[in-house]
Amino acid sequence: MSTQHKNLSSFEGSKIPDASSYRFGIIWSEWNYEITNALKEGALKTLLENGAKLENIQVKVVPGSFELTLGAQYMAEYSKVDAIICLGCVIQGETKHFDFICDAVAKGITDLNIKYNKPFVFGVLTPNSHQQAIDRAGGKLGNKGDEAAVTAIKMLALKSSF
Repeated sequence: MSTQHKNLSSFEGSKIPDASSYRFGIIWSEWNYEITNALKEGALKTLLENGAKLENIQVKVVPGSFELTLGAQYMAEYSKVDAIICLGCVIQGETKHFDFICDAVAKGITDLNIKYNKPFVFGVLTPNSHQQAIDRAGGKLGNKGDEAAVTAIKMLALKSSF
């Protein structure tokens, strides 16, 4: 499915559960600040719009996307949160560094989901260009931070349904 002209952050017809009873963590990378700050602001706004209480949201920053996994683990171990939203941006470059970072972060966040039996949401952009990142951080294709927040809410509601 082409995403060229579609706002991917539109949740029309999708019921977003009430988030008022949950505690959230947002861990975000300061690398590519313009992009990641927009992701963080989008996630925070979406959580609040769906009932989360500001006092039940912890926000912490790490230097880069590679550090998201350990930062998220710290948050899981030292904070009382029900879900952790991990936000970053790794833009394709001329070397394999992109592949190594993206693979490590994706695997690390996946492993945390299993280890802690709670949602660790992968909100890391992996675009080919700076413009593609802008388009996905509040630009014409929506805000992946919004989507990560909705995913966290929905996964917590799913867990509560068992």
